[in-house]
Amino acid sequence: MFSKFAAPTGRGRGIARRIAAAALTSGLVATSAAAGAGAAAADDGAHRQVGAVATLDGLKTFDRATLRANGESHPIPAGLFEMTVDGGGRLKTYCVDLHNPTQVQAKYLEAPAAQTSLAANRDAGRIRWILRNSFPQVDDLAALAKAAGSGPLTQRTAAAGTQVAIWRYSDGADVEALDPAAEKLADWLHKRARDIAEPRASLSLEPSTVSGRPGGRLGPVTVRTDADRVSLAPPADAAASGVRVTDAAGKPVTSAVNGTKVYLDVPADAPDGSATLTAQAMTSVPVGRAFISTTRSQAQILAGSSESTVSATAGATWAAKGAIPAFSAKRNCAEGGLDVTAANTGDAPFTFELGGVEHTIAAGRSRTVTVPVAEDQSYDVTVSAPGGFSESFKGVLDCATTGLAAPASAASPAAETPVSQLAPASAGGSSAGLEGDLAATGGSDATPMITGIAITLVVIGGGAIFFLREKPAPEE
Repeated sequence: MFSKFAAPTGRGRGIARRIAAAALTSGLVATSAAAGAGAAAADDGAHRQVGAVATLDGLKTFDRATLRANGESHPIPAGLFEMTVDGGGRLKTYCVDLHNPTQVQAKYLEAPAAQTSLAANRDAGRIRWILRNSFPQVDDLAALAKAAGSGPLTQRTAAAGTQVAIWRYSDGADVEALDPAAEKLADWLHKRARDIAEPRASLSLEPSTVSGRPGGRLGPVTVRTDADRVSLAPPADAAASGVRVTDAAGKPVTSAVNGTKVYLDVPADAPDGSATLTAQAMTSVPVGRAFISTTRSQAQILAGSSESTVSATAGATWAAKGAIPAFSAKRNCAEGGLDVTAANTGDAPFTFELGGVEHTIAAGRSRTVTVPVAEDQSYDVTVSAPGGFSESFKGVLDCATTGLAAPASAASPAAETPVSQLAPASAGGSSAGLEGDLAATGGSDATPMITGIAITLVVIGGGAIFFLREKPAPEE
């Protein structure tokens, strides 16, 4: 049983097009127009961590459904998945990516809908309504059955009916629950659903990257969370570097609440470098938050959460003079690729070459380049420079819900199937009302030694086609 569930405050296909799969490793060189580029720590992720990280345990509470596609009918299981949160906690989720496979024990990251197959889905808000007005958020199954006019519901049939209703919006699927009561519940949810806004992350630090000169405070970085209290951890080498986490007045801080603004205080004699601020809290992850896998495993959406460990990170880069290059990246499902943003808060420009195209980042400016990645393919983007500058962005682009994998029987577990297959288990819920009762980046020495920034891209897939798109980014 979960100790607590949170009830927080067109059928798109995710991406406009799919780009040919690529398999290439290319060295892309950048040159600095001035000395002073600093060094940054590696960030092993598609974006800096925001919220919960969890491991998929599998499909735990489910019944049967029938999927009709390509003129054929496929029996499939439909219901609730469960995940174990790193650091403590449990999550319950539904699938929003029917035709992609699921891998038991896959690692999942909390993410905004824009980085999932829901990115271009105009019905994403209706899915969130279904989550808040059905099982397990509503665990009084008799009341749920009465409202839906479905007849008696069990946890399994309630989960199946809820999943079927979600699939009709997430995948535009022609799917029907096998149990009559579950099918009536699915119809009721599907017809009643209306748009609900996406909840914010369980914990985030905004912005995720700051930079500047040593001898002052870099920031502010604002804490965003529903948690009562957030613990702030100083950089790992704080004792040696002298970098401190402070408030605007320079007073050291070790905890925060929603809206707290914090800074990284860098000593004037600190060598050019970088640091990472880490925040952690215990809270319920908001219902309706999406989860994406670090491997090829279908996207999920949160239906319930116990008190869970959530974390967020923000990076800081500084240099005594010249350019201060900083790089960040995030998945862009609307464009079908990875947005790589180069920013420069220094007083001199720097130039980098990406895919044969040179980009000069003037002092105080930034630019975003979209690196297309084939759907369901892995990518590995590393930004590095002499003197120890290195930052990596890795992940899998899962933005589309196209394609149909052959469904497998729930009685035959497999490492990778359209929906994960595990023996059924009871799923606990917690009290919640029906509708109306629910709450609603740098380098080492500051000398002319810095002559270039090397950017290596590794996109794992088939074929050998690589394109670049450039777009303007907000000035920084």
